[in-house]
Amino acid sequence: MRQTHNYTVDFLDFDPDGKGNERLWRACKPAAITTAANGDLLVTVPFQAQKQTTEIAADTTIPRKDYTLRLRAYGDKILRFSIGIDEEVAEESLMLELDPALTIHPLSYEIKGETWVVTDFKGVKKAVFDLSNPVLDHWSDLLPAPDETLNVVFYPDGKKAVPISAYDQFQPARHDAMALAFVEKEGVADRMTTAFHAAADEIFCGTGERFAKLDLSGKTLQLENQDGQGVNSRRTYKNIPFYLSGKGYGAFMHTSAYTKLSLADISTRSVQWMVEQPCVDLFLIGGDSPEEILRGYRQLTGFPTMPPLWSFGTWMSRMTYFSADEVETICNRLRKEDYPCDVIHLDTGWFKTDWLCEWKFNDERFPDPEGFIKGLKDNGFRVSLWQLPYIAFAAEQLKEAVDNNYICKVQGERATDGSNFGALDYAGTIDFTYPAAVEWYKGLLKKLLDMGVVCIKTDFGEDIHLDADYHSMAPKLLHNLYALLYQKAAYEITKEVVGDGIVWARAGWAGCQRYPLHWGGDAACSWDGLAGSLKGGLHLGLSGFGFWSHDVPGFHSVPDFMNSVISDELYVRWTQFGVFSSHLRYHGTSKREPYEFPNISGIVRKWLKLRYALIPYLLEQSKKTTETGYPVLRALIFHHLDDKMCQHIDDQYYFGDDIMVAPVMNDHNHRDIYLPKGQWVNLFSGKFSEGGHWLHNYECPLDEMPVWVKAGVKLSLYPEAVSCTDEMDMEKVIKVKMDESFHGIFKTLSYLEK
Repeated sequence: MRQTHNYTVDFLDFDPDGKGNERLWRACKPAAITTAANGDLLVTVPFQAQKQTTEIAADTTIPRKDYTLRLRAYGDKILRFSIGIDEEVAEESLMLELDPALTIHPLSYEIKGETWVVTDFKGVKKAVFDLSNPVLDHWSDLLPAPDETLNVVFYPDGKKAVPISAYDQFQPARHDAMALAFVEKEGVADRMTTAFHAAADEIFCGTGERFAKLDLSGKTLQLENQDGQGVNSRRTYKNIPFYLSGKGYGAFMHTSAYTKLSLADISTRSVQWMVEQPCVDLFLIGGDSPEEILRGYRQLTGFPTMPPLWSFGTWMSRMTYFSADEVETICNRLRKEDYPCDVIHLDTGWFKTDWLCEWKFNDERFPDPEGFIKGLKDNGFRVSLWQLPYIAFAAEQLKEAVDNNYICKVQGERATDGSNFGALDYAGTIDFTYPAAVEWYKGLLKKLLDMGVVCIKTDFGEDIHLDADYHSMAPKLLHNLYALLYQKAAYEITKEVVGDGIVWARAGWAGCQRYPLHWGGDAACSWDGLAGSLKGGLHLGLSGFGFWSHDVPGFHSVPDFMNSVISDELYVRWTQFGVFSSHLRYHGTSKREPYEFPNISGIVRKWLKLRYALIPYLLEQSKKTTETGYPVLRALIFHHLDDKMCQHIDDQYYFGDDIMVAPVMNDHNHRDIYLPKGQWVNLFSGKFSEGGHWLHNYECPLDEMPVWVKAGVKLSLYPEAVSCTDEMDMEKVIKVKMDESFHGIFKTLSYLEK
């Protein structure tokens, strides 16, 4: 569809001709202010109907409507701004998991002439409502005077101003943004918009797993979960209605509805939200650093929990292993050839029919599942299993699911949903809004977990049957939230049975970070796939998620989806990236085991041993992730927000507090690298470097990686070779100081060279 370059048409999806019986209502000056018994501030905001044209003009033949805007302060740095149009704003939801330490601070106000100054009980300024008219020097009646609008500046942390976009316009009839407005459809409020001022040099990031440059300024995003079909498009598996501004605040729109977010794109002067719901419930989060802002976000939506020790080891998988014999042969060879590994994952082929998910092992190819799983565990391998949340027409559970309303009631005879690998039809989506269906699903998983399985891959979940009825939620509100309900159920039963809380999840929405861990979806086995994966992981870490992984060395080959050859260089470089990620899993459409790449298998063995040497450090950083706003894998701006260079770098990252990583993403063995300010020690050579400059065309042989550690820190390392984490004794962990005595990790841990 061609853009009209008209704000109301392009951003609000508005029908200005009236054919859809739609009408725009704009907020006017506040009419009254008062405080509620619980300390909230209540502001009466009149809305004026606009004429049904692309020219914005008040229709004064229609009486104004008054609605209540509510302000609430949580702690010192979070301000909640909410308003519902003929609909109550939900105080709680599954997305929210408020930190008990996050107390409500009562608000009060003082009227000073034509301004209302809002403060908390400590006297800290939280908002200023400006009721004055624009200052004019009248000389022409060519155009009408501007209409009334809502003009307010918020101060979520009491310091940084977050102004609403009151006058983003060319002239009074031509707007590029609106402070607050709603669209009425057939007489009923249908969707809302609000906007905040964007500075000319303001950067934005977050919003979920965005496969894009670090600075998202100039983009309009549709926050609606989809099968991303790779990591190089606008489609994405994980959309989070949260952005982080380089000006020192974050904004979380508390909704699961389809949301459109323009980050200085529709108008370079504004950040604009449009929510397909007749309410706005926005949390503004202040802070002095990205970590502090994201800690505030996690205080609202939940902190990541700590994954188990074994999960930090190597995961081995492909799509797919088909029999117990095949799996045992692979595991035995990994052990015999000294590739450390903790988890073997069975993807789509462990059922009676490949891809036909019935939560049961094929009794011919896996005749003794309990014995099979126990034997692997005795050899140091834990088992992870793939499944999905849709019931196939051929599944043996279909009748039970339909008879008991465990799946949605699809309108019409058939609906298709599911895989990209063909026209696989599904009878319905498991209805996680129905408690009985949740318990039924948990029961399916419990039988597997009781056998000794330790992790469920909660694949898919981005899409649901939208032409269907669900127990307690409309499909349009369930769509994005579905991933949270799905992963919560699998996580809870795994935690209950196994004792370890973990899933391996692809989709995501606000709150999903509570149930680690998530991976980056079906990346192409290419340098583009590697680069796109990293970008997605950086933005996800700037969206509240703490633990994240990706398929090494990409999921699907190109141009032949299943069968193109993966280069040795890509396999090694992606392995290195995996070693310096929170979790490391090999997976894809063809052979993934390192011994299948004989020319570089020795290099890979060394790198997998390095991974296990780093696990003590990784455990320390992971614990920090569960208590702060930090992810394990961090964009450079977490530590260098004021460095304008770091505001745009999306191919380097921090691995925890102390390690800076610059993956090589080409087959030339060189790249440009930016060393931020400070003293750095090369992890492989031990050479010291002063930061604050570029290393152009930095050469790096295939068996090394550009990795630096902050000078003077002590890295926690494991000093002995192990085949899996069961063999690790944390009493043996050593501290290696990054000083003149350090001559490189391979010399320090000589067993890595063997």
